[in-house]
Amino acid sequence: MKFPPSFLDEIRARLPMSEVAGQVVRLKKDGREWKGLSPFNAEKTPSFYVNDQKGAFFDFSAGKNGDIFHFVMETQGLGFPEAVEKLAAMAGVPMPVETPEARAEEKRRATALEALEMAADFFERQLRGAAGARARAYLTERGLNAEAREKFRLGFAPSEKFALRDFLAGKGCLAETMIEAGLLTHGPDIAVPYDFFRDRLMFPICDRSGRVIAFGGRALAKDIQPKYKNTAETPLFHKGRNLYNLHNARKAAHERGTVVAVEGYVDVISLDSAGFSHAVAGLGTALTPEQCELLWKMAEEPILCFDGDRAGRKAAFRALETALPLIAPGRSLRFALLPEGQDPDDLARAGGRDAVKTVLDQAKPLVEMLFLREVEAQPLDTPERRAGLERRLREAAGQIRDESLRRHYLDDLRERLAVLFGRGRPAGFSRGARFARESGRRGPLAVSSALLQTNLFAAPREAPAPRENLILALLLNHPGLVARHSEEIARLEFVGASGERLRDALLGLAEPDHSPHDLRALLAARGFGAQIEALARDATISTLWCARPDAHEDDADYSLSQALTLHRRQRELNRELRQAETLLARDPSEANNAILADIRAQLSALEGVEAMIEGFGARSGREDKSV
Repeated sequence: MKFPPSFLDEIRARLPMSEVAGQVVRLKKDGREWKGLSPFNAEKTPSFYVNDQKGAFFDFSAGKNGDIFHFVMETQGLGFPEAVEKLAAMAGVPMPVETPEARAEEKRRATALEALEMAADFFERQLRGAAGARARAYLTERGLNAEAREKFRLGFAPSEKFALRDFLAGKGCLAETMIEAGLLTHGPDIAVPYDFFRDRLMFPICDRSGRVIAFGGRALAKDIQPKYKNTAETPLFHKGRNLYNLHNARKAAHERGTVVAVEGYVDVISLDSAGFSHAVAGLGTALTPEQCELLWKMAEEPILCFDGDRAGRKAAFRALETALPLIAPGRSLRFALLPEGQDPDDLARAGGRDAVKTVLDQAKPLVEMLFLREVEAQPLDTPERRAGLERRLREAAGQIRDESLRRHYLDDLRERLAVLFGRGRPAGFSRGARFARESGRRGPLAVSSALLQTNLFAAPREAPAPRENLILALLLNHPGLVARHSEEIARLEFVGASGERLRDALLGLAEPDHSPHDLRALLAARGFGAQIEALARDATISTLWCARPDAHEDDADYSLSQALTLHRRQRELNRELRQAETLLARDPSEANNAILADIRAQLSALEGVEAMIEGFGARSGREDKSV
């Protein structure tokens, strides 16, 4: 019987080589591989190796190698059909039935794959031609050079309704095949099916063998929604069971011993260009159990890398929830959270390889992300809420199916709670607390940066910071700066909610042609009059010439850029400071003390820079109460 390639691929995907070989050979972990005594020869020194990433075994004493099918044939003396039947039963995959319908279905799959390959070629040629000029300009702007375009087979779908359909029809491809491949939009109310992708930058999506099975398309026009869309579900493509760049990343992941999962296609390509060829991406969906399994076939602890904003943090927490019931010894996740307001593409282009490496090296273990998620879920200012935290942590750990791992998680979480609440401190904690107090810290609690931002600890920091008031004053008196810096302004973290509300109102109301007077009137009508008057009375900013309405907008823009940079850097340093304090309390070494001292010195230097900038304004002698 001839087995369809898709059927054999499904068995390989479900059965790791180590699971199959482990039923015959006692395997031990050896770096990124498994090793054991040869099942073919008597020996005392292991010469039999298994590589799950490659899906293969290597027996150096017997000179044999192959995949799971070859292993079963060699060790059990079975023919290929019998080996396939045995492994299909292990994998829970029903055997294909040899019928005319099954043969026709496999032929349709093969024909659809051919259509997708021809479509990829068509899109590539369009990108290189005159029609793709705008798409090439976009790629150049994003820093994606010709080498990256070629490696990832990037293309362009023309805006014409029937461009791809007519091209494929000219190659003898039937409309039914194009529809089955997800290349045409069709339906009962559509008389003539037309191209599914139009006026979009195209990203081919491949299976683990490198065959094109779908596409992702990014709209080039700003008013087109959605900005990204993928091929709809087809017999060949299920977005929750695939990963972008899986076929390229498998070898690199094996060599590196890890794999990095990001959220976007461009993120993958930018990381690859920066030297991180072991990057993959989801396909417009939250992480699925099937995608976790694909990642674990490449590495024991894949790194999930999320954007440095609230949406990225929520995505990390959703991924954590998916993974909890699936983790086990030798299969977990780590979480890399990017600097605020950045995605992997931003980081790779701005900071290069070193910046990306720093973020990945600081990836947090899953247990730490779980603790942060529950601590951030609600305030901890009453006994009831603190008891609720303990209950949520127990329930979350209870989702872990592996008994031994679940026990270790509960132990770890209890220890973190003891540190958080200052009771029943683990061994060595008192010494760390005493060392911390001697270093000038107040109190023994060692807590995370995220915890310090919860209501339990953040209450004393509600007073607006002078720099935040300066930023708001510059925007009020120079409305044209709002649009110019809108993205960075929208990402700003304010100490108090009142500053955030005024910022949000400015983003919604300010127009470049507004005068400061008109803008203040609009804001006052929405209840911000008292806050604007309070800003005008702020002695810290009332003497700064750059904040005056009559200051040249270029000068105001320069001052705003300085303030935004200082604000962002100070937030980063404060986060690092809290992390260093936590580390020092847990491990009071000279090295950790030096790290803490260095961060404090950087903060002090930063405050000195800001004092010089503000002092310049104060010495100008020009005073204006208007804001």
